Amino acid sequence: MKSSGKSLAGSLYRRILAFGATVAVTALTVLSPATPVRAEGLDDPTLAPYLEAFKGKRIAYVPFSMSFDLAKGWLAGMQKQADELGYEIIVRDPNWNTDAGSQAMAQLINEKPDLIVYMNPDLQSYAKILKRAQAAGIHLVAVNLKSVFPTHYIGEDWQLNGKAEAEYIVSKCGKGTDRSGKVAILQGILTSAASAYQLKGVMDVLSQNPEITVVSNQSANWDAGKANEITKTVLQQNPDLCGIIGFWDGMDIGAGAAVKEANLKEPVYVVTSGGGAKEAACDKLLDGTYAAYMSYDVRTMAHDINTVIKILLQSELPPDMKTFSLPTPMKLLTKDNLTPSSCWVMDDFK
Repeated sequence: MKSSGKSLAGSLYRRILAFGATVAVTALTVLSPATPVRAEGLDDPTLAPYLEAFKGKRIAYVPFSMSFDLAKGWLAGMQKQADELGYEIIVRDPNWNTDAGSQAMAQLINEKPDLIVYMNPDLQSYAKILKRAQAAGIHLVAVNLKSVFPTHYIGEDWQLNGKAEAEYIVSKCGKGTDRSGKVAILQGILTSAASAYQLKGVMDVLSQNPEITVVSNQSANWDAGKANEITKTVLQQNPDLCGIIGFWDGMDIGAGAAVKEANLKEPVYVVTSGGGAKEAACDKLLDGTYAAYMSYDVRTMAHDINTVIKILLQSELPPDMKTFSLPTPMKLLTKDNLTPSSCWVMDDFK
């Protein structure tokens, strides 16, 4: 019986080896250079339809203005992909004018681009136009600022941004720091999503820390000059101010400059947020304009914008499909945790 078992096992082993040899020979035959088609490689059947999907397509881009780093970085990233895939980017620059932006959006509805990438100046201004654009069959992607009319969204989660900034200030000015606990808040346009949602995050944190006193909560309308004036006045009235929570680097540079000019004995911690451009973020952390910076990296946002463009241009999805959001990961930067890749420059998009 033992001998028979060994014989059976050996027979089974030989069959397995024989089967393996047959598979190997078959594989070599299939891959043999003697087969002309295989020797030249295989056409990817998905490549031609992929490239064809972008031919003749047009993407409209309507930022606040083309004068600041966010808008420039997004466009540079979008243009690079457009050049590679062969579709057109149409830029309409309202130059900070909401009426001009509304007019540009209305004109685009008549021109019917395949997709509009845009910034909402506030929660209401574009709402009716966006509804008309969607009804006209145009896909809509909002970048960094939402509207009450929901469209696809790529950008910062403003409420979480406000929460993170407030938590930083509490760590510097709150219980156990031996500081006054006095804090100023600098908002942008009050009806903007970046102000309304961010303020909620800030106040949620500060309400849990009664040792913090908000001595000023004003709008600088995204203007650095106005932020500078407000900050100077607040510092004159509160020379023991401990912190400033700002809502955008392009505005808060004015606040940081006012703090440096005041040359106070104790530091005033200015925290802001932005797209992480080197001159606006890393350089300002290193020269002491800001104590901390919440970065929503423009490189990441441009990548997400391009991904959404590729998906929507290839799909048969209707413009009134269920909307989606792609929140941009944020990172708290200080001069102590900066690395060579923490901030971006325009050459990164070449």
